[in-house]
Amino acid sequence: MLLAFARRYVVWLFLGCLAAGCGGSVASGAENARRPSLADLLKQPPDSASRWIPNLPRMKIDEAAAAAAGIRKLSSKRLTLYTDLPAAEQIDQLPGMFDLAFPQWCDYFGVDASKHADWQLTGFLIEDKARFQRTGLLPANLPPFRHGFARNYEFWLHDQPSDYYRRHLLLHEGTHAFMNTLLGGCGPPWYMEGIAELLSTHRWQQGRLTLNHMPANREEVEYWGRIKFIKDAVAERRPLRLKQVIDYPPSAHLETEPYAWCWAAAALMDRHPRYRERFRRLHKNVLAADFDRQFYAAIGKDWDDLREEWQLFVIGLEYGHDVARTTVDFTPGKRLPASGGRVTVAADRGWQNSGLQLDGAATYRLTASGRYQVADVPKIWWCEPGGVSIRYYRGRPLGILLAAVRPDGAETRRNSALLRPTVVGLATKFSPKASGTLYLKINDSAAELADNAGELQVEIERAATAQR
Repeated sequence: MLLAFARRYVVWLFLGCLAAGCGGSVASGAENARRPSLADLLKQPPDSASRWIPNLPRMKIDEAAAAAAGIRKLSSKRLTLYTDLPAAEQIDQLPGMFDLAFPQWCDYFGVDASKHADWQLTGFLIEDKARFQRTGLLPANLPPFRHGFARNYEFWLHDQPSDYYRRHLLLHEGTHAFMNTLLGGCGPPWYMEGIAELLSTHRWQQGRLTLNHMPANREEVEYWGRIKFIKDAVAERRPLRLKQVIDYPPSAHLETEPYAWCWAAAALMDRHPRYRERFRRLHKNVLAADFDRQFYAAIGKDWDDLREEWQLFVIGLEYGHDVARTTVDFTPGKRLPASGGRVTVAADRGWQNSGLQLDGAATYRLTASGRYQVADVPKIWWCEPGGVSIRYYRGRPLGILLAAVRPDGAETRRNSALLRPTVVGLATKFSPKASGTLYLKINDSAAELADNAGELQVEIERAATAQR
């Protein structure tokens, strides 16, 4: 079935290339883009053209025929939406909500909104596919898309099972259309879909729209499922490496799970203070044939660190994940003095670099003290390094002190040592498996660090060698 779908898609691309002429100028802002070849079009993902299609006129719509067929027209400054869904608040407010996305897209991609006062898309929200086919509003030369499809100034989407996911899909296809019409293209599959997922994951509350939102819980994003896909993959021991995501072919997005991995890649880099600026410059390269080479060049010597942070992000992913509080300093530590060392650990951060290097051939004693906050609802939860036994996180008491020694050699980082911590609690002795830098943190969800406060002290010393 999937192979048949792919074959129909390739046939559509070939016919679409002929119909569009595969030539001419592109949209404003992309005048210097080279003319796409048939090979280019064959590489396009299945939910949108990956770049502006030249010589493709906007659809001419018979308003009377559409109305007679039971298709309503909803209009705003940035969107004209045709739908056969009955009038309802969650449907009728979509064009107005879409208007609020436009300035946010402009801000994100560095587009001057004042130069595009007339920019407007035409969308088709479909309940009865046959009705749109009969009226010519679902052209036969579109690919057989599952959820939505965008090309130039138009997009189509099937109705979705929740109000949230309907808005999400509208914004997802809107992001593709924005990039194709104002940037000239969307880039390779991982970036194209990652950015569309990033900017369509949203919060809509009391008439206010926030794009690029990290959902606090699954109820907030009904039927979205991106975090669930990743959690399930981790539980089944099949998480993807970051390079596997970047290497996704267009055909991967015939399924839904790759959208989750592309979202995760974009969410990590966009929220990470070390990579955010470099990631947000990538839109300037969307028409470049060597986009991925330029991406790797931008990351440069930090690639090994990014790969490791990806592991930690994916394995520890939670709704409401706080990327900024879980960033890791990978600077190699200095050898522990003979007199030992003392380290302060913040309760509101993830793994923290102690600045101390431990010897894999030695045994150490760690002793912790302090009182800190691990929650503030319904009242402050006070905690000591032994943790609180009335609540557990990932099989360990909430707030208990954890330690890990991370080898400093890049060759040892295929699976991060920070994924295999040692429980310290109030005190412990342990012998690192290899020499490396000591890292410390309290046991807590990456989504629940913001309500923590305070710090604890950790004493590190070599344990006395037993006499024979």
